[in-house]
Amino acid sequence: MRRSTVLVVAAGILAAAMAGSSLPAYGTAGGPGISIEPVSNTHPDLISGGDLLVRIRSAGTPGLRVDGQPSAVQARPQPDGSWLALVTGLAPGRHRITATAGRASAQLGVANHSIDGPVFSGPRQEPFICQTQAFGLAPASPPSCAAPTQVSYLYRDTAGGFHPLADRTARPADLATASVNGRAVPYIVRLEQGTIDRAVYQIAVLDDGADPVPWQPDTSWNRRLVYTFGGGCNAGFHQGTGTGGVVQDLFLSQGFAVASATLNVLDTNCSTIISAEAAMMVKEHFIEVYGPVAHTIGWGGSGGAIQQYDIADAYPGILDGIIPSISFPDPATTLGPVSDCRLLDRYFGAAGSGFSAEQRRAVAGFLAYDSCTSWDATFASRVTATDSCDSSIPPALRWDPVTNPTGVKCSAAEQYVNQLGRDPDTGFTRSMLDNVGVQYGLNALLDGQISAQQFADLNAGIGGYDFAGRPVPQRSEADPHALAAAYRDDIVNSGGQGLAETAVIDQRDDLDLAGFGNDIHTSEWSYVMRARMTAAGTVANQVIIANGIATAGVASVYELAAMERWLNAIDADHSNRPRSAKVASDRPADVTDGCLQPDGTLVHETLRYGGTGTCASLFPVGSNTRLVAGEPLAMPVLKCALRALDFADYPVAFTPAQQAELRAAFPTGVCDYSRRQAQQKQPAGAWLSYGD
Repeated sequence: MRRSTVLVVAAGILAAAMAGSSLPAYGTAGGPGISIEPVSNTHPDLISGGDLLVRIRSAGTPGLRVDGQPSAVQARPQPDGSWLALVTGLAPGRHRITATAGRASAQLGVANHSIDGPVFSGPRQEPFICQTQAFGLAPASPPSCAAPTQVSYLYRDTAGGFHPLADRTARPADLATASVNGRAVPYIVRLEQGTIDRAVYQIAVLDDGADPVPWQPDTSWNRRLVYTFGGGCNAGFHQGTGTGGVVQDLFLSQGFAVASATLNVLDTNCSTIISAEAAMMVKEHFIEVYGPVAHTIGWGGSGGAIQQYDIADAYPGILDGIIPSISFPDPATTLGPVSDCRLLDRYFGAAGSGFSAEQRRAVAGFLAYDSCTSWDATFASRVTATDSCDSSIPPALRWDPVTNPTGVKCSAAEQYVNQLGRDPDTGFTRSMLDNVGVQYGLNALLDGQISAQQFADLNAGIGGYDFAGRPVPQRSEADPHALAAAYRDDIVNSGGQGLAETAVIDQRDDLDLAGFGNDIHTSEWSYVMRARMTAAGTVANQVIIANGIATAGVASVYELAAMERWLNAIDADHSNRPRSAKVASDRPADVTDGCLQPDGTLVHETLRYGGTGTCASLFPVGSNTRLVAGEPLAMPVLKCALRALDFADYPVAFTPAQQAELRAAFPTGVCDYSRRQAQQKQPAGAWLSYGD
């Protein structure tokens, strides 16, 4: 059942079993004249919270039975001639929902899961620190960290601020208006907060004064949902004190509903699988309160962009369109350059001090070496055992090799233990990190920017990490079981599953230079994702918009409107074509690649990595440590296949001493990106489950 609802107003809200059935395990069966289908969750084996909104199509008023027993649930007629019914009170487990009208009947088999989760993400991380009070919710206890739902109200004033509203019927003198489908409405927001899937969730929607019911949409809601995702990447073990943000004028002022949860912030939970589960469950709850959603748009940058790309590919249908900004493809791929940067910083600070600033930049690949320094300072700690532990995790709970060897390990890979498994020798999650055979500075050598001696010394001295993320002289070597799982489970985003069915507008805020030369959000990552999608089939469904930081707001406004037009066209396409074909062909002709000039003018221009033109001139794109070491643009591998070291491959002559140094650095060979590594296979499919 949904949690009890308590009406509150708090100033702090701004801060923060199918027996006897021949039915298949899950899905529908019926005869002519009647049908029943799930609405709030289109995966009937994955519903949660004891409720399910269903749609019935029949000639007469339908009745409902649950597990053979008559239900008091009343079906409500809809403008399109169908009926909606909210089935409630389902216990955890399997159920049969039957719709009848006269002699006709149709059945729907479902499986209900606890509102506390998990549904498909598998065994839960423990210990787990509850943080409900950060949202003004009641204190909660682990492991569920559940708290009663609260509803409060806000209003936006004419100066652009949001304020608590004690009486939803009040109309303050400075109350602003919002525009919903061309109609002005009072800018009053209903904010719902509670717990789902061990996360605190938030839902914000304009309020029309009537309590929401799913069979009659709120008149101040445009029937669209924006789901927001937050950035970062960290180990978890706590509930989180923030969401992707729901009280956002860009969306609310146009009638969009906005939802998010703490486990949709990657710095709280770096598992895109757990994030997908939380988003699915929160969206299901939203629909059961407000009614069917025309489409759902993903929104967020950095780690928020990772979640959009990864959820769209591995768990398609949760998001219909995505607008990722300052994007990366997935945590696993990003891990390579992040960990490289700490190693390079250490090397250049010691034995490599003879490298000039430009030589260091060439080895790192970025437009500014400061980007590498920033990676080291901000995110390289995520490969370590405890350096990035959230402050909510007491030091007494944290791992120590001597005093607490079974304690909390704060490496981000801990979030993927259900997929990668645990190394029985170390107790740590099996590692995906590998730099065996990587020729650091290869392009710089080929271009004559560094000497043969510098190349040999660098690769002999770069080192790697041990199981606890501590730098060591030996190169890092990934666990083969972890590698196989990473590809099988689409942890390395293939770009070839659900993304083909998703409309994508990638907002590439230019942070490479332009006064932000130390920023980690470099522009090549948008093209890495494009290269993967191209290799998987097509990128007719992906648009990239480049812009400067000063025009980021203009870009956001444009992209939301463009995505809305694109998804409306898909919604209106009732052909029998596959959704992937609709997504590609229904994109409006004027929604293309391009860039925003400093004055906000949009230039329509196809964007290519290493391309030319107005946009390439305005927003040059650099590289990264792995690309300048010879990896192809798609960066498809975590561990490369190897070939024997052959000095005839290089345009320089190595001395016998340098050859000996390189043979010691590459005893098993150097990367051969023309061949697949043994574990590199296509993903097993979408909607993988790891148990509930």
